[in-house]
Amino acid sequence: MQFISNGTWKGNLGLGLAERELSCLLAVAAGQTDKEIAKHDGLSPRSIKGRIESCMHKLGVYKRPALVAEAFRRGLISPMIITLCAILVSQSATNDNSSNRIRRPGERRVETRVAVRRIEAAQAV
Repeated sequence: MQFISNGTWKGNLGLGLAERELSCLLAVAAGQTDKEIAKHDGLSPRSIKGRIESCMHKLGVYKRPALVAEAFRRGLISPMIITLCAILVSQSATNDNSSNRIRRPGERRVETRVAVRRIEAAQAV
């Protein structure tokens, strides 16, 4: 599956929308106006409006906020932050080694005192 991105949004190609329609949808999700999208793509604002209307028709919605919400619900688009969080979580799960942890000065003394108290408590019983 291919992906395209626009700003902080990522879109999946091959799920019912053409590449240009998905590109406009991502720009709408990023909060851009028709004029801003047209200026970036080198097209007229009317062309952009037509692509967005085509997306709305394909997804069965008729307002821009509903378009973004429906595309997000169907998995056509997703914020890049979700992808970044997933990558960070998977890396932390594979690198869960305490030797990589940064310790504060004095933290080792506290750990040592706690361990000594546990040993003393176990011997006292």
